[in-house]
Amino acid sequence: MTFSIVVAIDEKRGIGKSGGLPWRLSRDMQRFKDITLPCTKPGSRNVVVMGRKTWESLPAKFRPLPGRLNIVISSRSNMILPDGVLCASSLRLALEIVQKIQDVADVFVIGGGMLFAEAIKLDACQGLYVTHIDGDFLCDVFFPQISENFKIVNKSDLLEEQGLRFYFCDYKKRGPISDR
Repeated sequence: MTFSIVVAIDEKRGIGKSGGLPWRLSRDMQRFKDITLPCTKPGSRNVVVMGRKTWESLPAKFRPLPGRLNIVISSRSNMILPDGVLCASSLRLALEIVQKIQDVADVFVIGGGMLFAEAIKLDACQGLYVTHIDGDFLCDVFFPQISENFKIVNKSDLLEEQGLRFYFCDYKKRGPISDR
């Protein structure tokens, strides 16, 4: 079971501040939907895997993220989630659950910091969809360094919205050494 990561980061790799996003970019939110919602296999659905704090940071009207199977990683065994939202105690267990579901197309890890740090190290992590935002937002949660194991396969032009400059970058895991 392979998966990709979807994230927006500032120049210092910051992803969050005080339990939320330090920016609101409609094009970034649209890109998130464009990546995580459409299915590559007819009759299937995508999966979004997130940590408890990421789940709690989503506005209530967007929980669960519609049209996708939501899996929340939490060590809290008493966590109350809406019908259809699954809970797992680790990323490994979440991926095991996903393997047993017949109608899964693609899997995306969407946060937060601790989950990203674990996920990016796994062989199953085959892609990164990153929004790079100019500036330092004094974040308190960070994305790990993107290793040379990933290569840029697509990069957008520099965009601007609400006075913020940003661009989209897609990374894929490199193949064997001969592919580097």
